[in-house]
Amino acid sequence: MNYTEFTCAVEKMINQKMTGGVRAELHTAVKNNGIKRTGVLIEAPGINISPTIYLEEYYEDYMKGKPLERITEDVIAFYGTVRQEKSWDCEKIMSYAGVRDRVVFKLINAEQNRAFLETVPHIDFLDLSIVFYVLLEITEEGTASMAVTCEHQKQWGTSTERLWKDAAENVKRILPAEFFTMNYALKEILKKGMGIENGRVTVPENLFGNDSSVRDGMYVLSNSIRSYGAACIVYPHVLDMIWNILKTDFYVLPSSVHEVIITPCQRSVTCAELDEMIQDINETQLDSEEVLSGHAYLYERSTGRLCIGIKKSSGTVAG
Repeated sequence: MNYTEFTCAVEKMINQKMTGGVRAELHTAVKNNGIKRTGVLIEAPGINISPTIYLEEYYEDYMKGKPLERITEDVIAFYGTVRQEKSWDCEKIMSYAGVRDRVVFKLINAEQNRAFLETVPHIDFLDLSIVFYVLLEITEEGTASMAVTCEHQKQWGTSTERLWKDAAENVKRILPAEFFTMNYALKEILKKGMGIENGRVTVPENLFGNDSSVRDGMYVLSNSIRSYGAACIVYPHVLDMIWNILKTDFYVLPSSVHEVIITPCQRSVTCAELDEMIQDINETQLDSEEVLSGHAYLYERSTGRLCIGIKKSSGTVAG
């Protein structure tokens, strides 16, 4: 059974098992970097927010011998954890006033998302692009969001500059930046060290405003929910705050769209070596839609700018 046949079989079996008018249908979405993913969109009567559960990982389980019925049961069980019990107030998205305090932004690769960028308001930043979305809800299982398109912008009668100004304020409140050591990041990943609560260590380490005397060879910058946290490099004043902690210029390594690695400049490490490390991570550790860039960036305090590699750039740091 190929992947297309598998998705059709899962959709059919879900519809056989679900009750109360809940229905599933196949849905293909174009994700970050132009990656197409197919999943099942499961809709419940009277609820206007419906999750799409992508099936690639389930197909891998099927190819390893897991029965289709058990996979379908797993999908239905997961749906039970992410389903919405009430509708989103659609009237709110009809006007900018209704969403203004929920507009945030993320960073994506400009070259890999050319078609998408033609449909959304955006701001060029070096070889990346800042795009906007409305963060409808944050839960332990994930987020519900809506991309801000040119159609929305026209309907709301708002400018890209207005979107940027509001989003730059909102992220500080909704998705605050967190800067921590690589050692702490590994503890988060491995769920070791300081005790676990909801998959996170219970005592957070954030060098912003806390013990900036902590030192490591590498650091991680992300947001509080670890989702599209690479955008923190354009939060107002964040890179300058990092310089004040490290007391040196530093490289920004885009390890994914969700976070960046910060490492102090060292003469023993070349940009070519850093680029090679980033490209290796992109090829071996990340899904294609999680890739942000294939090279390092440099922050120099003397210019207050982020640039590509060691070359100067016209891309200024926000703020």
